[in-house]
Amino acid sequence: MSHLFTSMQLGSLQLTNRIVVAPMCQYSASEGSATDWHMMHLGHLALSGAGMLIIEATAVEPQGRITAGDLGLWSDDNEAALARVLQAVRRHSPIPVAIQLAHAGRKASTHVPWEGGQSIPSTAPQGWRTVAPSAIPFAGHDETPLALDEAGLQRVRDAFAAAARRAARLGLDSIEVHAAHGYLLHQFLSPLSNRREDGYGGTLENRMRFPLEIFDIVRANFPKEKAVGVRVSATDWVDGGWDVEQTVAFARALKQRGCGYIDVSSGGLSPLQKIELGPGYQVPFAERIKREAGMPTMAVGLITEAQQAEDIIASGKADMIALARGILYDPRWPWHAAAALGAQVDAPPQYWRSQPRELKELFRTNTMVK
Repeated sequence: MSHLFTSMQLGSLQLTNRIVVAPMCQYSASEGSATDWHMMHLGHLALSGAGMLIIEATAVEPQGRITAGDLGLWSDDNEAALARVLQAVRRHSPIPVAIQLAHAGRKASTHVPWEGGQSIPSTAPQGWRTVAPSAIPFAGHDETPLALDEAGLQRVRDAFAAAARRAARLGLDSIEVHAAHGYLLHQFLSPLSNRREDGYGGTLENRMRFPLEIFDIVRANFPKEKAVGVRVSATDWVDGGWDVEQTVAFARALKQRGCGYIDVSSGGLSPLQKIELGPGYQVPFAERIKREAGMPTMAVGLITEAQQAEDIIASGKADMIALARGILYDPRWPWHAAAALGAQVDAPPQYWRSQPRELKELFRTNTMVK
């Protein structure tokens, strides 16, 4: 029996397997609202056979977008546009759908990646003034962000609360709070970007305070039976920065607050990072957090082969596998993994005839068009 294709409980949610479609920014929204691109993108990934699909980093306020094309959930229009996409997904797929709520902080106001991804000054068209824990730019050539004062902190708190309520109204199955990749909550965590002298800076306890407040706010505004997870960068890959020991402490604090899982990535806070790339290079971080914090973890990053993913789950190094670039390249990765590992996946009946003749039981045949 394949371990990768065993079920797993996340709050009230039953995943049919341990494969998760990771949140992947598409930079294709209009004023934060999902477009036909999202219908196509999420629609075909919903047919992948994965156990859960997480919608891309979704800004809780316009100032928190990475680019002007970022998906958002701050307005009625945003909510209505996403509802249209979700209605189509649910009609044709049983896959649970989660959303990642985010604020880019000092890494906001940039060009989309295929136009270079560089920061846009607040004085330029489509640019705006960014905010951060401290007035420290991401890179030397970037405009200095505004350090959040108490009014700014409260605005961000309120924005996360409102977005969580919208996610609840949309019937989303889970929320992932984005505290990774150098965005606002990660900026509070890392001593490289947080030089505050108030109760939100200095000690580890103080640097964790605002991200934990945001988790508590999201948790309080989302149905209690549904899981709220957190994505973390386990290390900045920079000496003197955020590291795995601090991440374990953060995960333990989150566990005490009822966090459902930790999605373990790394990096993104500093252009000085030196990442040691290799197959499954972030899995040891997920393994350590799982072991020392007692939290379900999701491993992500250069996990490309079915047997590789199977071994990670079977050995207890992580509880779930998240796929990003790999599932963009091969949107049927879970089908192929199930075929290789002797397991089954959900597939729409319109596609059942694609099953290779030698694989008589690859597709579960109780999946019906709704």
